[in-house]
Amino acid sequence: WDIYKSEAKINLIVGGSIYSLMNRIFRDNKEPLFQRETSFIKLKAFPPSVLKDIMKEYYPAYSSEDLLALYTFTGGVAKYIELLIDREAYTIDRMLDVIVSEDSIFMDEGKLMLVGEFGKEFGTYFSILSAIAQGKTNRSTIENTVGKEIGGYLTRLCEDFELIGKRQPIFEKTSNKNVRYYLKDNFLSFWFRFVFKYNYMLEINAYSKLREIIERDYNVFSGMMLERYFREKLIESQDFTRIGSWWNRKGEDEIDIVAVNDLDAVAEFIEVKRNPEKINPAILNEKVVDFLSATKMCAGYQIIRRGLSLEDM
Repeated sequence: WDIYKSEAKINLIVGGSIYSLMNRIFRDNKEPLFQRETSFIKLKAFPPSVLKDIMKEYYPAYSSEDLLALYTFTGGVAKYIELLIDREAYTIDRMLDVIVSEDSIFMDEGKLMLVGEFGKEFGTYFSILSAIAQGKTNRSTIENTVGKEIGGYLTRLCEDFELIGKRQPIFEKTSNKNVRYYLKDNFLSFWFRFVFKYNYMLEINAYSKLREIIERDYNVFSGMMLERYFREKLIESQDFTRIGSWWNRKGEDEIDIVAVNDLDAVAEFIEVKRNPEKINPAILNEKVVDFLSATKMCAGYQIIRRGLSLEDM
């Protein structure tokens, strides 16, 4: 290959679903194919604009609730979208019909996807991911839930598997303080939040009971996904130089989204709620005042405060 690849007129594409294995084959200097790839393509999820185009094409009467459900359950992953669209699951109720059923591939998807990645230690990794999905976002609370020291596991989940990410308050100067962890993949967030946690129900085919729990907790869960949706929408717009969130050192006064354009000296502070009536401009303004006082950033910038809800999708 090294000798003849430039003359052979071969377009060799190697595809794989185990991320860590693909990295090792081509990026581990002990492997024979190390650095022999011309390019490395990582398939990404569809952005919000494409999800809207898909809904417009297949179900023009879609509501914001339907769009949010598609984003919440799939995160824009083409495979999951195809599975739902092929079953004409365009509404939230129909999506749940397809996802929460005995013959659904969604029920085993998380396990099938990750056991091969994690190997013998999958139990510990699953416990960590489940804790994060339940809202345990800092290291100490995750360790209390898992019952062991997890520093090495978190590092591998972040760097080797790229399944979780770290968030810090925007403009945070240190890299290891005030860190919160989150699952990058929407579907895995859903799977660990509901399917893995309540797997004992599936063992007795209690699918209807699992669906009741999902419907009971859906507003809270999808509210977090709505914030993620708007964050991705802002990233897709390419109108900002940095986008993040902010909270003080006590973990309070959180501002859902802070979007800054340093070139135009504009900073937007955004509160995200499913219901627009629950957006309180006065409270948001207080948080902005605390942000400006604590960070000493954005001095002289145009400050914009606004709320985003289902109506703005």
